[in-house]
Parts: sequence; structure tokens; C-alpha cells
Amino acid sequence: MRDWPDLLVLRHGQTDWNLAGRFQGRRNSDLTELGQAHAAQQSQILQPLLADYPYRFASPQGWAVHTARIALGDVPFAQDDRLQEVAFGDWEGLTRTEIRTQITGDYDDYHWLFQSPNGETFSDMCARVISFLDHLKGPSVIVTHGVTSVVIRGLWLGLSMEDLAVLPKEQGCVIQLKDGEENALRV
Repeated sequence: MRDWPDLLVLRHGQTDWNLAGRFQGRRNSDLTELGQAHAAQQSQILQPLLADYPYRFASPQGWAVHTARIALGDVPFAQDDRLQEVAFGDWEGLTRTEIRTQITGDYDDYHWLFQSPNGETFSDMCARVISFLDHLKGPSVIVTHGVTSVVIRGLWLGLSMEDLAVLPKEQGCVIQLKDGEENALRV
């Protein structure tokens, strides 16, 4: 495990495509009313913790920025391309059912997440996430996406691909990475 600072990791709130079961990747989808409520819950969780996390970042993708604006309120944050969701290539916009027909092997083993035609590989994603983590100057809040949050958390915890792929991708909570452990903070 590397010596990365403590983190508060937020997955964006529910989007229209989450609700429809579509894979977004790099395509835009707006927050639903529930997604905005998720971000408001995250704001409640964050407020007493923000003083201890002076660095704040968000993916530049619209629904992550929208979540960050709600969750962080008036607190400024930087956008970083390395926090974007995994590029699902030709699978972006497809439903889980449509993707199941295109993969070989077991759908539940999650290796297929990084095998989409014209998509991002696991090693490519790890390289960009490690680059981001290596440049952090101290405890940070990160607003990102489902798969990206799992990779960030898994690398921070020193997990294998198999172990990190099954980490929860819950919306509306804040994941705290501190003292070598992960804890889900909820309202």
C-alpha cells in the first residue's frame, strides 16, 4: 500500500441513466430528484468533516459536478479529468441486459467491466487513478463515479482487482478512507 492521504469519496447521486439501468461511461446523464437528494444527504455528512479535508476534487462530468455543488455547498473544488468514469466504449448507453449478451464468462465476476470494445482497460484506469492519488497534498474530498470510486478505494486499501470489484457503489453516503480502513458514513 502507498502512503496516500485520508480520503472522503462520494459517488454522484442517481442519474436518469442509473434509473434506466444504462451504462454511462463518458456520456452525460442528469441527476434525478433522488440523485439531488443523495447529494443533499452527502452534504449533511460532509459539513462537520470538511475542515479536516482541505483539498476537494470532482470529476468534470456534468452529473459529478452537479453532485459536488450540492454536497460541498459554497466550498470550492477543482475538477480533474483523472476522476472521470471508466470509458465503456461501445457499451455506453447499453443496458445491463444488452451487455450480458456481449460478454463471455461469468457476469458476476466483474472482469468484463474493463473489456468493452473501444473501452478503457483496468491497467489504464489504475494508471490514471494512481497518478491522481500520487499528486494529492493532503486529506481530500473526491466526488466521482461508481467504477472510479471502487478503483480509488480498492487501490487505497491495497486490494486485488477481484476484491475491489465487489466493493459497494452506494449513492447518498460518503466513504471515509482513514487509518487503513474503509467506513461508509450515512445520515
